Amino acid sequence: MVYGRLGSKAASFQQDNAAASALQQQRRRRRLCIVAVLSVVLIVAAVASTVALVVRREGSAAGSDGRVRRKPTQAISHTCSRTRFPTLCVDSLLDFPGSLTAGERDLVHISMNMTLQRFGKALYVSSEIANLQMDTRVRAAYEDCLELLEESVEQLSRSLTSVAGGGDGQAVGSTQDVLTWLSAAMTNQDTCTEGFDDVSGFVKDQMVEKLRDLSDLVSNCLAIFAASGGDNDFAGVPIQNRRRRLMQDSDISANQDSTGFPKWLTRRERSLLQMPVPAIQADIIVSQDGNGTYKTITEAIKKAPEYSSRRTIIYVKAGRYEENNLKVGRKKTNLMFIGDGKGKTIITGGRASSTILQRSTPRPSWPAFEAKNNPPSATGAGFIARDMTFENWAGPGKHQAVALRVGADHGVVYRCNIIGYQDTLYVHSQRQFFRECDIYGTVDFIFGNAAVVFQNCSLYARKPMAQQKNTITAQNRKDPNQNTGISIHACRILPAGDLAPVKGASQRLARVEYHICLGHTLLRRVHELWAGRGRGPARELARLPGHNVGGGGDEIHRRTVHLRFVLAAVDWRGLLGRPIGLSDTMV
Repeated sequence: MVYGRLGSKAASFQQDNAAASALQQQRRRRRLCIVAVLSVVLIVAAVASTVALVVRREGSAAGSDGRVRRKPTQAISHTCSRTRFPTLCVDSLLDFPGSLTAGERDLVHISMNMTLQRFGKALYVSSEIANLQMDTRVRAAYEDCLELLEESVEQLSRSLTSVAGGGDGQAVGSTQDVLTWLSAAMTNQDTCTEGFDDVSGFVKDQMVEKLRDLSDLVSNCLAIFAASGGDNDFAGVPIQNRRRRLMQDSDISANQDSTGFPKWLTRRERSLLQMPVPAIQADIIVSQDGNGTYKTITEAIKKAPEYSSRRTIIYVKAGRYEENNLKVGRKKTNLMFIGDGKGKTIITGGRASSTILQRSTPRPSWPAFEAKNNPPSATGAGFIARDMTFENWAGPGKHQAVALRVGADHGVVYRCNIIGYQDTLYVHSQRQFFRECDIYGTVDFIFGNAAVVFQNCSLYARKPMAQQKNTITAQNRKDPNQNTGISIHACRILPAGDLAPVKGASQRLARVEYHICLGHTLLRRVHELWAGRGRGPARELARLPGHNVGGGGDEIHRRTVHLRFVLAAVDWRGLLGRPIGLSDTMV
């Protein structure tokens, strides 16, 4: 699958609307670009003390004519040897003043600084073509790309500020924070580039040129930061071994609470998740009958504060809400949406891609969405949804049809239905937690590159189209240092009502291909094992008791899958605030 398009080819705009929109977007982008460039200047100032330190030692690295030698130092060579793109790493570091006398520790934030500057420049020059005439699909891909670039600039800025330290010299983010932000910036860039895969012309050529090497630069930042130790207790230890030690030394109880929710939630937020709806005092009430603050969810989101550290509660009364471009943007932080229950408060739509480009890889393509036909999405940090249904009613013949897209850091979805067919739930990036949710789909119905845990959820395989197989997950981790992956813990995998009647006489979960990727470990074609053939790459990775038993085949314990493999030695407990072990059981 080519992951991450933010829109669909299903709907179209009139060209005059696109042109008018372009002029409006041009003004907005120019303002944002000025902010982006200023942010780069501010970040450079934040590390000025370190730069001054290395510049004072510059004299020994310069010739008599004052020109700096281009030959990399031992520190640069050693640092870049840890990356996937060492030549690009060396060239980018040599462009930074003072890098020739910088130590390896200094090179960590120098690499981020150079990458941030490149992203800021790419955002600025990309905005200069906003007034060009573009057809609808190209305009959608272009606007999505600019939005993702803005998010990446913000994530890189936070990462650099954290590594360089705050005003008091202390780090303002944890190691996992920085890894998350860098991983998300890389995912954003991959999504941006892939958005132009199915279009052609001058705009695509310009964007491909302006975005060249950005993903590789972030990859290098990830490798350099990960290898630096990030944490003095593990400095110099290779990241794979360091994560093994973290797994052994972590205190499980320190990452959980009595409610079982992630530790990133405050005590009040945990209470809000468990409190009866009538007892909750909402800030905004949405009701279609006019008895609330607003009649639409779109209006409620628009009126919510931006960059708020306070939790804003939006209560959405029972009803069926079909609204175009429903989006919780990155500026809308700490919004909590509460409904009246699964099947009662329903956010729905039929947006889909009616055409599909077939590829030789097992990943179906993801054509670019049109700008006004995005699925409901949330990128604002601290997003929470509770007791709601997200549904895309486009049938299996429409191919990709996302019901919900989440790219919010520390996002939580609790007691919700997420219903669709192909590509139902898009867990795009950053840290997410789903609990007690029912998720329905056919092909790759959970996909993306977030660090996400599904706990106590029910995953329902629906009847697919002819010649299709059910695949539950399609994880898109592209770099070994990204702290991303999908963890399915204490969940049930079941046939939906339309699939159950066609299961085979062998009483196995017919033709369901369990395809889950965590790190570099791929557990696939489990249906072969369930048939008792004992073949395939998963034969040493899973124990499937009861796969060929008779009698009470419907008993849950006879469908238990015990995972027994190392998840790329990633400490999921420390990452997500949840105690995820290496022998988790899906029941």
